[in-house]
Amino acid sequence: MSTHHADGPDGAHQCPPGVSDTLVRALGALSKALETTERARGHLYAFHQLTGGADFELDRAVGLLREAGRDEWADRVQAEILGRNVIPGHWTFQIIEAYNATYYEPFKTTEAQARQDLVGGRDHLYEAELKERRRTRGHPDHTARPDSARTADEPGRPATGDDPAAPR
Repeated sequence: MSTHHADGPDGAHQCPPGVSDTLVRALGALSKALETTERARGHLYAFHQLTGGADFELDRAVGLLREAGRDEWADRVQAEILGRNVIPGHWTFQIIEAYNATYYEPFKTTEAQARQDLVGGRDHLYEAELKERRRTRGHPDHTARPDSARTADEPGRPATGDDPAAPR
């Protein structure tokens, strides 16, 4: 897998000498697992924000129930649901804190340490090599690096990013 061309990836995206394809794939899988964990964490924050928003909306519901003359229901919603734990002893912020401390931070640290120890801290080596195999050399929309991307002043060509139909 480890290849380099004059128009290939920058040094930060090239494998150090002696790194096997299997190790690159292993680090790619570790990175992909962390990326999936990042998405899960984002959903956890969405859960946190949506639940908090619902709790604040309960204030409106309680007020409207009182305005409608239904104090018994306003009292019930306020006592039973408003400010309630989402799981025993926990509001959503406490779930996030526990997730971050118990799972996310150790995962993130371990992945970074693996990259540091095994490939000098380089990131996205698998993807960089995949890009090299899939791009069309010489095509203006298939450049290896951002610093080699075409510009808007090339005759007859839109600037990179201006053509929504261009492959990415």
